Amino acid sequence: MSKIAVVGTGLIGQGWAAVFAQAGFEVAMYDASQEAAQSALKAMAKRIDDLAEFDLIEPSDGPNVLKRITIASSLEDALDRAIYVQENGPENVDIKTEITQALDALAATDVPIGSSTSGISASRYCEHIPGRHRCFVVHPINPPHLHPAVEIVPTPWTDQNAISRVNELMIKCGRETIVLSEEIDGFVVNRLQGALLEEAFKLVGSGIVSAEDLDKAICDGLGLRWSIMGPMQTIHLNAPGGVIDYVARYGNMYRGFGIGSYEGVDWASVAKDKLAAEMAERTPVAKIPEAQIARDRKLMALLRHKAQSRANT
Repeated sequence: MSKIAVVGTGLIGQGWAAVFAQAGFEVAMYDASQEAAQSALKAMAKRIDDLAEFDLIEPSDGPNVLKRITIASSLEDALDRAIYVQENGPENVDIKTEITQALDALAATDVPIGSSTSGISASRYCEHIPGRHRCFVVHPINPPHLHPAVEIVPTPWTDQNAISRVNELMIKCGRETIVLSEEIDGFVVNRLQGALLEEAFKLVGSGIVSAEDLDKAICDGLGLRWSIMGPMQTIHLNAPGGVIDYVARYGNMYRGFGIGSYEGVDWASVAKDKLAAEMAERTPVAKIPEAQIARDRKLMALLRHKAQSRANT
């Protein structure tokens, strides 16, 4: 088995360990606190049991998955033979710098070093590290073992081969990779979440809607569709002529809401130049009615599941 080093054994590190072990990799977990590391290993048994309970792994596979996870006695031992390093240190630039310097000094020179961070761009902590070309952000959605999406965010000097290798590794682990073309603060997921939260705080803060009802707008409204397709695919299917048609019909309406500045963002140009070809490749306009039926069936299955879940609580 190929080996992956998971450095930092908090909740994110534990989630990553489960992801890699499920995919058949040997996982060496390391933490500066051996007590924390041993506690994490005990917690992993519960995580694996939970995955089996919900049919996310075969119950008979649970013990084998757990056996692939070990605690390394030192950072050197964790990195020995590792083909990839997933660092999970605190959200602190100074600490990230210190950890990455140590990893770069000890890991084999061709081993990529990915960082679990929600908003710290890798260039802020690895610019002056000799092996900066192999350091970049690999951002999971918490908890990593339950959310498939993973953001891969290069620095201006990241080696493209390292990006490609980690992208292939994540796909092998059943992840849905989001590969950014360049570094940007907050990456994609948290920028989207931040934009929604900004408007949510305005609506709740002004008394227009309660927090409970605002949450309904997502979990019983937008979130239903977004759980099976993203916002771009959603609007592509919500107009007969696809995304260009949708923007022509509703673009000015959104601008009339007074949300955001819209500076430098021409929806019609983006739809024509960036979206139309990609969306047509995913769902040709002629097949939108067929795709709508498939969407609706998935929504019905999701609604049934939610109703069953509520009945059991």
